[in-house]
Amino acid sequence: MNRDHLEGGVRHLRGRVKTAAGAVGGNPGRQLEGAYDQAAGAAQYAYGEVRETAENLRRDGEHLYEEGREHAERIAHEVRSRGEAFAEEALERGRHVRSRGESLAREARARGEAFADEAVSRGRYVRSRAVHHGRSVARRVDDNRGTTLAIVAGVAFGLGWLLKPSDRS
Repeated sequence: MNRDHLEGGVRHLRGRVKTAAGAVGGNPGRQLEGAYDQAAGAAQYAYGEVRETAENLRRDGEHLYEEGREHAERIAHEVRSRGEAFAEEALERGRHVRSRGESLAREARARGEAFADEAVSRGRYVRSRAVHHGRSVARRVDDNRGTTLAIVAGVAFGLGWLLKPSDRS
């Protein structure tokens, strides 16, 4: 209850008393003055009501503003927290992918080196077998010179006969 509310109520009651006293005493001026005070008191009382309602609405508005601000701060904090958590998770997944990539690269390198080592080893084996067989053939040719010479001459004669141009024109 504010001052206008209280004073308006008192003035209204005082006007009713004046109106009643003027009616009982037969004084129309006093009756009119009482009616004026009643109306002015009712208006001041109504003004006090409006003022109190406005103050209540202002307080409610401030309260709603505070609730809204606090709610917005909570949402902002939650969004910030979730964003940080999302970024942390993305970093962790990136680290995992990087680690897995590095692991796969090491494994591929090791397999490649093992494959290269195996190829070198097999190449050396094949080369040693070829050298061995070549030497074996060279020994046989050296041991059987006459037979080898006859075979080479026969092959040369056969190739010459197959490659000569034909006379059938």
